[in-house]
Amino acid sequence: MEVVERTTEMAEERCTTPRNMMYKISVASVCLSPSRKKSMVVRKRDPPRNGFFQPPDLETLFYAQPPDL
Repeated sequence: MEVVERTTEMAEERCTTPRNMMYKISVASVCLSPSRKKSMVVRKRDPPRNGFFQPPDLETLFYAQPPDL
């Protein structure tokens, strides 16, 4: 019988938002500063000691064929 009485008591009470200071969301007093972007370290690279690799058939890949007329 207690269960029935409790549910009727809960149904009679209205739902409300808690208004106590303990339940309020605090407002930030000072905004946080944005994080700084890391600066890029730019260093010019030296050419390889042995020189660049020169494949023997590289020109065949980029050979321009004359257009067919």
